[in-house]
Amino acid sequence: MASPPTVLIVDDSRVSRLVARQYILSLHADWTVEEAGTGEEALAKAPALQPQLVLMDVNMPGMGGIACAEQLRALLPQAHISLLTANVQDATRIRATEIGVGFMEKPITPERIARLVAPLES
Repeated sequence: MASPPTVLIVDDSRVSRLVARQYILSLHADWTVEEAGTGEEALAKAPALQPQLVLMDVNMPGMGGIACAEQLRALLPQAHISLLTANVQDATRIRATEIGVGFMEKPITPERIARLVAPLES
């Protein structure tokens, strides 16, 4: 049997990471949920973690979420990567599509998290 999925939550907001973690673990207590506070930290952790799902904030200090997602896409070609942002702009949606990642609006809700984790549940 395959081991439970690993999820990497990347957000400069500790509160946002905590909320997403709680929602995911309430659905799947056996999943591994790791966190990174910056794009740089996510890129450093990803090779060892090999997450199946990455939730990526768009607006962060240092490397932004889009640049990080683009690099993670190359490192983790099979992973589900989704950008999360409260600042919804068409340019962000278009760029997400171009680099092959998902896009979801903040605030993070249990319903939105359920949609993001659904592909890993089968």
